[in-house]
Amino acid sequence: MARERSPAFWLHPQTSVTLRMPVCHRILLLLWLLHFSSVYSDITDGNAEHLKREHSLIKPYQGVGTSPSSQWDFWGSTLVTSQYVRLTPDERSKQGSIWNTVPCYLKDWEMHVQFKIHGSGKKNLHGDGFAVWYTKERLHQGPVFGNQDHFVGLAIFVDTFRNDLQGMDRSFPYISAMVNNGSLPYDHGKDGRSTELGGCSVEVRNKDHDTYLAIRYSKGRLTIMVDVDDRNDWKECIDFGGVRLPTGYYFGASAATGDLSDNHDIISMKMYQLMVEHTPEEDNQDWTKIEPSVSLLKSPKGNTADIQY
Repeated sequence: MARERSPAFWLHPQTSVTLRMPVCHRILLLLWLLHFSSVYSDITDGNAEHLKREHSLIKPYQGVGTSPSSQWDFWGSTLVTSQYVRLTPDERSKQGSIWNTVPCYLKDWEMHVQFKIHGSGKKNLHGDGFAVWYTKERLHQGPVFGNQDHFVGLAIFVDTFRNDLQGMDRSFPYISAMVNNGSLPYDHGKDGRSTELGGCSVEVRNKDHDTYLAIRYSKGRLTIMVDVDDRNDWKECIDFGGVRLPTGYYFGASAATGDLSDNHDIISMKMYQLMVEHTPEEDNQDWTKIEPSVSLLKSPKGNTADIQY
């Protein structure tokens, strides 16, 4: 049975302190917290999260299809079953995607993606990977893990195949993030190195337990966390400030195979609203008019340079 993930789990350091309390004190604290949450559940405290079902993809995947009332569309090789959404089968030259039909107008949010990458290919003989998107346009076929190049918005890539044989300073699978205003191409030959905000190597293939990716955007900060070791423990992959993303874009996921292949399965995509206070100036701004941008881009060696669009 899949575990329930706690939104913003890594932002609550008081957990370790609580575990050192005597049992009786912990029970009293738990009872107090239950009472507090029931009475003050509507108070915005900066840590309260709420599942937004209109932006969530959850078993048994009701609301997925081509009807006018559908909240999710799919395309290409995507197969929707009662247990998973398979973006590509373990076959060559496949592309598939699934997209939320409802634009997201949340200023602060957190997306949890439960996924599974598996196939018959042995080490270094599998590919290509999948991506999670928050973009202006949706359902556009293309060369970037099954989606269009020169996209506008945010992409999180889970790349399982090394194309750049010179870049031996990282291992694959490799997770990276990219923000684009439409002017930047994704360089497959260099595995997106020139445009990534950051990344990490994570072994995610052929696991016999649940694997998760968390994407948080709040007050201009993008944080990517992973939980792939079946320890119910988030580990930081990317943490980057100075990111500007508009509201009104669409969430989606896509995958692609080439000469090598894998099954790329999405088990769930759960969207949580983060209750965060903003300044009056921020609240009065038209967030739909913001152009996706990043103030600084870190190189893999820790240097910084302005992004040139």
